[in-house]
Amino acid sequence: MSDTTEKTPGRKPKPTLTRIGNRELSPATLMMGAGYDPQLSEGSLKPPMFLTSTFAFESAAAGKHHFEGITGKRPGGAEGLVYSRFNGPNQQILEERLAIWDGAEEALCFSSGMTAICVLMLALCNAGDVIVHSGPLYAASEGFVAKHMSRFGVTYIDFAAGADRAELDAVLAKAKAQADENGGKVAMIYLESPANPTNALVDVEAVAAARDAALGPDCPIAIDNTFLGPLWAKPIDQGADLVVYSLTKYVGGHSDLVAGSVSGATKWLTPVRMLRNTMGGIADPNTAWMLLRSLETVELRMSRAGENATKVCEWLARHPKVEGLGYLGMIADPRQQDIFDRHCKGAGSTFSLFIKGGEAECFRFLDALTIAKLAVSLGGTETLASHPASMTHLSVPDARKQALGITDNLVRISIGIEDADDLIADFAQALDAV
Repeated sequence: MSDTTEKTPGRKPKPTLTRIGNRELSPATLMMGAGYDPQLSEGSLKPPMFLTSTFAFESAAAGKHHFEGITGKRPGGAEGLVYSRFNGPNQQILEERLAIWDGAEEALCFSSGMTAICVLMLALCNAGDVIVHSGPLYAASEGFVAKHMSRFGVTYIDFAAGADRAELDAVLAKAKAQADENGGKVAMIYLESPANPTNALVDVEAVAAARDAALGPDCPIAIDNTFLGPLWAKPIDQGADLVVYSLTKYVGGHSDLVAGSVSGATKWLTPVRMLRNTMGGIADPNTAWMLLRSLETVELRMSRAGENATKVCEWLARHPKVEGLGYLGMIADPRQQDIFDRHCKGAGSTFSLFIKGGEAECFRFLDALTIAKLAVSLGGTETLASHPASMTHLSVPDARKQALGITDNLVRISIGIEDADDLIADFAQALDAV
């Protein structure tokens, strides 16, 4: 009988093949097998769904070894399967594949995007600390910072998404003074780019340079990359430390699940993992399994949606009842265009449509749609349309909505993978109703 006390117990999958000769394999290729060894699952080509609450240890020593990792008494984590609040086969395969897309050391999956954001902030912030964030943020993200983190003595300072280096330097100096006064630190710079729902871009490279100059690398930069990732933006390349997703959107891509993730360096994710182990909030096995399916086609789906959005927006831009478009393929502001050119690999398929008039005109447009569905969310195979000011951002105070450009005549559109000419026909008849 082998001695299990001096080695890591349990069977391990074969290492993922990431290169053939001098060629590095693309994420689209790696989505077909990374992190999964069929020989550990009776030769099954695709990962089975592991519906179990707990996992049997091969020995008492193995159980001790895993719990030493789970509790932090030993670095490196569990190094095996323990309990489904901590980990599971489907979740571990998913996390490996998510990290590949972002070029990150590792990733963690969660039961929703907001669970990922909340656990991230709670894990990295303490009483007296300050969060610096861009604006606008998704309303629930902004609300969590302002209404809930404040209950634990964490304050915040925000800045407009398009801020330049001088503005960022001033904001960070103010945040550092506030943190010193509160006996804390600037714990995190939290970005959302493109911003929801305006599509305003944040200059991540300028944020990283300002952070390095004012605070040093011990203040992580986290970014919600839901609108463009994982295909159209790679924020870690621009200096971000942590990348957040609502996997519900483009990664899931079929409007049939809710999940989230955080990717980044192990040193930042270790405390996040520890808090997730305690609180729960990991994605369930069924959701993880469905996301593995979706990751195989994410590049195809996002590419088609992006092509459709270009065609639809070119038509909308010429319509007499359209006041403007917040579409990254048609940027008017030179600074925003510069950020796009440096940061983005595509314009995405979610944009703001400004209809001449106000809420009443937008409602008539929305109620007249036939192919596009009147629903919140984005990034699915179907086209969706909603009215942020009265729906997703209703809880944002009116004055702040106006300051952030979330106006009553703004409709958020997420283009799907239908026929683009059919979508144009639908928008044409809906605009006739305005």
